[in-house]
Amino acid sequence: MRLVVVFLLSFKIISMAIIDVVKCEMNDSELCKKFHSEDLRLGSQLVVYPSQVAIFVKGGQIFDMFEAGTYTLKTSNIPLLNKIINLPFGGNSPFQAEVWFLNLTAKLDIKWGTMTPIQLEDPKYEIIVPVRAFGQYGMKVVDPQCFLKTLIGNMTSFSADKVNNYFKGKMLSLLNSTLAKKIANDKISILDINTHLVETSEFCEVEMNKQFEKYGLQLLDFAIISINVPEDDPSIIKLKEAKDLAARLKITGRDVYQMERSFNVLETAAGNEGAGGQMIGMGAGIGAGIGLGSTMGNMTNQFMNTNPNTPPPLPQESTYFIFMNGQQLSGQTMQNMAVFIQNGMMNGDTLVWRQGMPQWVKASQVPELASLFNQQTPPPVPPM
Repeated sequence: MRLVVVFLLSFKIISMAIIDVVKCEMNDSELCKKFHSEDLRLGSQLVVYPSQVAIFVKGGQIFDMFEAGTYTLKTSNIPLLNKIINLPFGGNSPFQAEVWFLNLTAKLDIKWGTMTPIQLEDPKYEIIVPVRAFGQYGMKVVDPQCFLKTLIGNMTSFSADKVNNYFKGKMLSLLNSTLAKKIANDKISILDINTHLVETSEFCEVEMNKQFEKYGLQLLDFAIISINVPEDDPSIIKLKEAKDLAARLKITGRDVYQMERSFNVLETAAGNEGAGGQMIGMGAGIGAGIGLGSTMGNMTNQFMNTNPNTPPPLPQESTYFIFMNGQQLSGQTMQNMAVFIQNGMMNGDTLVWRQGMPQWVKASQVPELASLFNQQTPPPVPPM
């Protein structure tokens, strides 16, 4: 019987010795870890390593918090916990409480990437393009109590990988909206976005930190390493074509491009087989000649009219857009359309539009064009 009592006393002393020192060694990937025992006593040593905080929890409520240092647990330095436990002053009274250690060092090598493409609309050309993004970021706990309340729950530890998995869906959703906001505000084309990675990364870090702060975390050094687009995707091909067209317009000018476009359309129509194609070819030649003469005349006037004492040129007549043979022709004058009508290429039902009109209308409904369809040819000359 005496041996049993001695054994129990020895076991009690050993168990008491186990928790005489409360400390926690954590690896670099751990953000939070629970001390292995809840059986504590007054007089125990609490050791909090640099870049750690220790938090006492009882019944799911957060009470006292200790920063880096060595402490002897007394009723005076656990006042909030003592208030509900009502420990006697002094002595080595036992009590129960959870002790959580939180790592405040920054984790800087967390990789991220989009598993599926995110859809972004190009702000310059209004084409939706699927893109993939890759990068890395860091994080650190800046509000230990908030972090413990919102993320830990009943787990015994919490690592950076768990945070990454927890936030993966939320972060990619935030990244989608944040990238869209950035490229829309700055008018950055998807094709040029890799030249703006630094400023885009900084913008995303500021915007996404607003969400991380709700969990007591801070996002650090968020970096977009690359944004990739599938070269064979139809939307990318369409986007590149739109960019090439914009470059041509910028270099040659809109008037020259429209004249070149008209030549291409009429040349295609003239290449059709049959008598209809021959008539269209004849009309195309005459119409193009008239349009070219008008354009060249305008350009000549602009270069030659350098004398300020000469009167300004007469105002130009109105030009029309016409929809003919499945193509839209711009810059068409009354003379052009008269040739088209004479050659049977255009009739009263042909749709036309000019600046100031609310919508396309039939040519016969425009007063100044209606007269072109009502002209009568003179009767044959009587025999002598």
